[in-house]
Amino acid sequence: MKLVAIVLGSALSAMATAAAADVIRHPIPNSTFPIAQAVTVTGGTTTVYVSGQVPPVVNKDADPSSPQAYGDVKTQTVGVLNRIKGILEGLGLGMGDVVKMQVFLVHNASAPMDFKAFMDGYTQFFGGSQPNLPARSVVGVASLANPGFLVEIEVIAAKDAK
Repeated sequence: MKLVAIVLGSALSAMATAAAADVIRHPIPNSTFPIAQAVTVTGGTTTVYVSGQVPPVVNKDADPSSPQAYGDVKTQTVGVLNRIKGILEGLGLGMGDVVKMQVFLVHNASAPMDFKAFMDGYTQFFGGSQPNLPARSVVGVASLANPGFLVEIEVIAAKDAK
């Protein structure tokens, strides 16, 4: 009977530990760059995968397959991140819950990657007033689904189920 109590107690303790979920962000050592080196998401956490989002039209008079319809890289970045923000808010989450971000920036002869403009838009949402930084990758791609798109972003958000 004593052995059963010990085993049961250990099992309950393990379950309680699993239920005590956490999102832990690991900063880049000795750096102020606004991304996390890594993010740990433990059990009991609600995880949401947001599909790649593209920019909204900002100029309805422009050809919808041209960058002029969607703006420059900074404008597109802000538009995409606002779309993601709206999706997350609709699910009871916020930008501070983003733990992983994958960014696709067009980089070709006619549209070289403008990383600085991307960062100008990105830092309006991460770093500064919103200190929860995601782990992030930025990849240069030859093109996206629409020739006017210069930016596409997908994210994973996680929040304690408590």
